Amino acid sequence: MSVIKPITSLLLSAILWCMATILTVAEPLSRDVIAPYIVPPMSLGDQINDQGVWQLLNSGGAEAGYVFETEPMAPLPGFSGAAINLLVVLDLDGRFLDVQLISHNEPIFVSGLPEKLFYDFFKQYRGHSISDTLVVGSPYGAGSEGSALVYLDGVTKGTASVRIAHESILAAALQVAREKMGGISTGPPAYPNTEYSEDLTWEDLITEGIVTRKVVTNAEMDVAFEGTLWEDDDPEAKDDPDGAYLDLWVVDIGAPSIAEAVLSNSSFEELQGFMEIADTDEPVLVIEAARHGLVTDEFVRNTAPNLISAEQGGFPIAFRDSDIYVELNDALPNDLHNAVYDGAALILRTDRRLGFDPTSDWVLKVKALREHGSFQPEIGSVTLDVPHVTPERFYARPEIVKPAPPWVDALRNRAVDLIALGAFLAGLVVLLLLGTNRLATHPWFTPLRLAILVFVTGFIGWWGQGQLSIATPLAVARTALDGGSYAFLLYDPFSLVIWGVTIVGFVLWGRGLFCGWLCPFGALQEFAHHLGRFLRLPQIEPNAYWDNQLKNLKYVVLASLVVLLFTVPAALDKAIEVEPFKTAITTFFVREWYYVAYAVGLLVLSMVLFKGFCRYLCPLGAVMAIGGLVRGRDWIARRAECGSPCQLCKVKCSYGAIKKTGEIQYSECFQCLDCVTIHDDESQCVPLILAAKGRKLQVAAE
Repeated sequence: MSVIKPITSLLLSAILWCMATILTVAEPLSRDVIAPYIVPPMSLGDQINDQGVWQLLNSGGAEAGYVFETEPMAPLPGFSGAAINLLVVLDLDGRFLDVQLISHNEPIFVSGLPEKLFYDFFKQYRGHSISDTLVVGSPYGAGSEGSALVYLDGVTKGTASVRIAHESILAAALQVAREKMGGISTGPPAYPNTEYSEDLTWEDLITEGIVTRKVVTNAEMDVAFEGTLWEDDDPEAKDDPDGAYLDLWVVDIGAPSIAEAVLSNSSFEELQGFMEIADTDEPVLVIEAARHGLVTDEFVRNTAPNLISAEQGGFPIAFRDSDIYVELNDALPNDLHNAVYDGAALILRTDRRLGFDPTSDWVLKVKALREHGSFQPEIGSVTLDVPHVTPERFYARPEIVKPAPPWVDALRNRAVDLIALGAFLAGLVVLLLLGTNRLATHPWFTPLRLAILVFVTGFIGWWGQGQLSIATPLAVARTALDGGSYAFLLYDPFSLVIWGVTIVGFVLWGRGLFCGWLCPFGALQEFAHHLGRFLRLPQIEPNAYWDNQLKNLKYVVLASLVVLLFTVPAALDKAIEVEPFKTAITTFFVREWYYVAYAVGLLVLSMVLFKGFCRYLCPLGAVMAIGGLVRGRDWIARRAECGSPCQLCKVKCSYGAIKKTGEIQYSECFQCLDCVTIHDDESQCVPLILAAKGRKLQVAAE
C-alpha cells in the first residue's frame, strides 16, 4: 500500500500536468471559421473579448445574443485528453439558439459509434435556457411529472463523452452569462489563502457552520411526494417514518486548515498535490450517511454526479468529480467513516474562474428519486436544497488593479514606433513648409524623394500598418449619425497621428501631403511607374477630356460606399475592397488569389498609366480632395505668363492638375513638386528663359 499511493499520486500529477498543458494552448477560432456556423438571417458581429465571444446580430444588424466556443473558456478534457470544442449561440435572455460540435477526439466516436449521434445530441439544447436544470439521461416511461428537471437524451455507450461535453457547454455559457447578462459579480474570485493557518477540530467546524449538515427523514420525503404519482412508492419510508432518508454533510476543503481537520494525512497530501496543479479549482467534500446515496449506477468518475447539482446567485455551478481518494481524519464520527467505506463520499470540484465564490452563499441541490411501476417505471424527483458558505477568513482575493484604458495600452505598445513616426513627420513637414522651392531644385531631389517613399512603404506601411483607408471616414460618419463613441480611433494611435498630420496638411497644401508623400500604396504605384519607364513601356496618357471624366469616377465610388453605409452596411466590408490597401500593405499580398490579382493588376497598370488608381478610383483620394477645400493658401508660385503663353508645367504635370490657364487644381495636386522645379529653373521655365534672352539682347544692344 505504501508503494501504490506514491505511484498513484505521481500518475495523477502527470495526468493533471498534461491537462494543464492542454488547457493553455486553446486559442479562439477566427471569424472566417466561426461565421459559417451562424444560420441566416442571423449573422456574426464583432468579437467581444479575447476568449472567443462574439456578438450575434439579427437581420436588422442589432445585437441579438452571443456566439462563443467552449474550449477557450471551459476546456474540460475528454477521454482523449483533448477538450471537446463546441459552438454555442445564446440569445440575450440566456436561451440556447443553437449548439454545434466543432471538433473532438473522443475515441468512442472516432472509431466505434456513428459520429452523427454525437452531432445530433447537441440539437436538443435549442429552446432551453441556461437557468433550466439540464440533465443528461433518459427517464423511464413517461418521464417525471412535477419535476423541474429537463432531460437530454444521452448516447448509449457514449454517455461519459456526452456528459463532459454537456459540462463544457454549461461552464462556458455560465461564464458568458455572468459577464454579459448580469447576476453574479465578475470581480476576481476568492482563492484559498495558503499562508493562513488555524488549528481546527471537527467540533469547531460544526460550531462555526463551516460544515453543513442536511438531514431529511422518510416522513419528510413522503410529504414532499404527497399528491404525486409516487406518493406510495417508498415502502421503506412508510415502515420507518422517523428514519433518515438523507444525512448529507458538505464542507469546502479548499482552505488547507479546513482540509487538514477533515481528511487523513494521505488524502490531505493528495488533495494538496492536486491543487498545486489545478490551482483554480475549488474542492468540496460531500458525504451521505443515510440511504439516499450520492450517485446512481450510471455515474462515471471524473464527470458530474447525476444526483447533485449546485447554484449560486441564480446561476448553475459546474461541479464534477475530482477522482481523489477520500480517507477521513480519525477524529470524525464513525458513521461518516462508514459512509466513506461504502463509497458515499465524493470530492467535487469547480473552476473559480467561472465565477464561483466559496465565501458567498451557494446551494447544493440533491435529487431524490422514486419509481412508479415495474416495467419501464416512471421516474419522479424532488430537489432538496442544502445552503452552504465558508467564512471569508480562510480566503484571499487578488488585488483589483484597474486596467489602463485600451488607448493608453496602445500608446505604450507602440511608443518606439510613434517616436520614430513623429520625428519623420516633423522633419517632412518642416522640409516641405520651409524649403519647398529649394528642395524641388536640389540636384538630389529625386533620390531623396524616392528614399522618403521607400521609408513610407517599409516603415509606415508594412511595419507600422499606417496605411489610411476610407474605412475610417466611413466609420466616423456612422458614429456621428448614431451618436456613438469615437474611442475606436484611439486604439490605433499610429494611424491617428498620420490622420492628424494629414488634416493639418489640408490647410497647408491640400491633399498633396498625404497622397504625394505619406500613402504607402501610392508610393508603390510611383515605383511601378519608374520601373515601367525603365523598361521603356509605352505610356497611356488620356487626353484632357477623358482625364477629367475619369477623375470623377473616384467621387462615384465614394458616393456608392456612403450609400451602402446607410442602406446595406453588411455589404460594406466587401465593397471597401475596392481599395487594394489591405492586400498590398496590411497582408503583404498574402490573401486569396483574386485580391492579389486585383492589387498587382493596379500596380501593373501604374507602369503604363501614372498612378491610375490614385487619380481615378481611390475613394480615400476623393475624401482627401474634398478635405483639400480648406486649403488656406496657394503655395505653388505662378507667373503671369503661366498658361498664356507658357504651357510647359501643364504638359509636364503627370497628374493633370494644372489647367490651361496655368492655375493649379489643388484638389488633384499630389505635391510631386515637378512644376515647382520648372518654375525656379532658368533652364526650363520659359518666362525665365525669355527674360534671360531679353537681358542678353539688351546688353548686346548697349
